[in-house]
Amino acid sequence: MAPTARTPGDLVTVSSYGHGGSSARVRLFDWLEFLDLPYTRSDYLGKSDNGLRTIAGELPQLFAAERRLRQLPKQNLSRVILGREASPFSNGAVESRILEAAELGVYDFDDALFEYPTGGIRRLWSKREVWRRSVTAADTVIAGNDYLADAASRFSSSVTMIPSCVDPGAYAVKTDFAASETPRAIWIGSPSTEPYLALVEPALLRLHRTRGLRLTVISAGAQSLGELDSMVDRATWHADTFSQQLAQADFGIMPLPDSDFARGKCAYKLLQYAAAGLPSVASPVGANALALDRTGGSPATSDDDWHQATESLIDSSTDSRMALGARARAAVEEHYSFQAWAPEFTRAIGA
Repeated sequence: MAPTARTPGDLVTVSSYGHGGSSARVRLFDWLEFLDLPYTRSDYLGKSDNGLRTIAGELPQLFAAERRLRQLPKQNLSRVILGREASPFSNGAVESRILEAAELGVYDFDDALFEYPTGGIRRLWSKREVWRRSVTAADTVIAGNDYLADAASRFSSSVTMIPSCVDPGAYAVKTDFAASETPRAIWIGSPSTEPYLALVEPALLRLHRTRGLRLTVISAGAQSLGELDSMVDRATWHADTFSQQLAQADFGIMPLPDSDFARGKCAYKLLQYAAAGLPSVASPVGANALALDRTGGSPATSDDDWHQATESLIDSSTDSRMALGARARAAVEEHYSFQAWAPEFTRAIGA
């Protein structure tokens, strides 16, 4: 969308995704809407996905978006928050120009973009280079966890760690913890991270066969999950329904590989489960380890770990599951809520 007319002091957000893009929504739009701060939004095509299949038929809009980005630094920019990247077809030049043109240029990121592959066509539009040039050009960098903040500190002397936060008051909270005949796990995420579910396929299928476990997958994806399809119930993510769907599950799961890229993940799924009062099982990778410790979730690495931790939740008493849910909810309110981090965020963006 084209930027609207601004007055001095206006805040401009720049991102390659619209409100439907999870990263832009969580790291930028939810924050500013929670704080009730006026801002002008300049996103690329307003879409939640900039994959080639999504944007291939919109060449006129692509050219218009690229022209718009190149005009942005020429405008009277006071404060800019740029999330991840401005364009999917960039090597960092347009991002650095926008950040340098602003009186206060803030760069926010929540993934290990510096670990993205660089082979083939990715050399033309390197996310690593976008990240490096953006971090270097920004007056302030906001990183989603300590691992990301450490990496950014190599190129910037002004780095602030602010986790991906939730507003617990916006979540329906689980109230019925009684055991059901059909236990239900839940996973929420984007199509790009659905392949991580394959990491726990053996444990989940075993519990499906022996205990009747079902898995709800909340995502915009529709691709087959292989053998897991026999136990998966898909639900399309929608702002008006996902919270109630979380509260209907018995526990949440968040598998991750132990890789450099995964260590940049910000544990957001765990925080959503906790906000809904759900116990959880997750890989203790990166920010997940601390989130599990704070929320009382169960860490799992091997197939046996996943099987035992999940079966333990299925077999635990109603009171035990209720206590775990209450602990998780209290932890997210204290450590990962907008309310808890609002002073730090407002300072970082000069509000």
